[in-house]
Amino acid sequence: MITIKFKRVKNFYVCLQFVIVLLVITGCNFSEDLYLNEDGTGKISINFDGSELMQMAGDKVSEGKEEVIDSIIVFKDFLEEKKDSISKLPEEEQKRLKRLENFKMHMLMNTNSKEMKFDLYSDFKDVSELGDVFNDFKTASSVGNKNQSDKQNGPPTLMSTPEAEGSKVSYSFKKNKFKRSTEIFNYEILKQSLDSLEQMRMFLANSKYKLNYHFPRKIKKVSSDKAMFSQDGKSFTLEVGFMEYMKNPKILDVEVALENK
Repeated sequence: MITIKFKRVKNFYVCLQFVIVLLVITGCNFSEDLYLNEDGTGKISINFDGSELMQMAGDKVSEGKEEVIDSIIVFKDFLEEKKDSISKLPEEEQKRLKRLENFKMHMLMNTNSKEMKFDLYSDFKDVSELGDVFNDFKTASSVGNKNQSDKQNGPPTLMSTPEAEGSKVSYSFKKNKFKRSTEIFNYEILKQSLDSLEQMRMFLANSKYKLNYHFPRKIKKVSSDKAMFSQDGKSFTLEVGFMEYMKNPKILDVEVALENK
């Protein structure tokens, strides 16, 4: 594994932009993994397997060049390196980028084996400090090299802004109870996103969004009757159709009660 300097990875930007475009027009599977410790600290990640996209895209991603990338992107380094450029962006864009400060992204891309996998992850000191990881993934993919596209010299800045967000996920863990809840604050944006996928409904029918949550103690109760428990009773998996999730993000809202210490 290596840590990449952003000014040296033009192809990386291209790959990320390509993924974020295709993930809304072709089959895609996401998994959101959360590991919660007894003191409320833990780790969260969102995993995306884009191997199917690589197979469909052929040489479009690498422009016909054989390439293997196995890299770790440290967003904290990027934000520090580009702080002057970022300070000139609109305040809303700065806030979205700021949310990436504690994240790292592992990217595996192999044009020979047609593999493309992304893992955006972060440790946290308090689960309530987390934002919407799926939206953060989309924000990460919007980072690019505007100067390259404009054929200008100088350090890379930022490309297009992230797509507007119509909902936000929040997390909490208090008194043996964990909660993942979604606030929908712009139904029009959600409707527009869903309408844009309507023609691909049949193709997206098998795409999934899955929660894999792990807790320090046995689970006493989960609000969803679709949750599947691990053998030790400390973890559960909850899977829904991607189109279902896009239509109603609250479908993955869940409350978990843990056994007493």
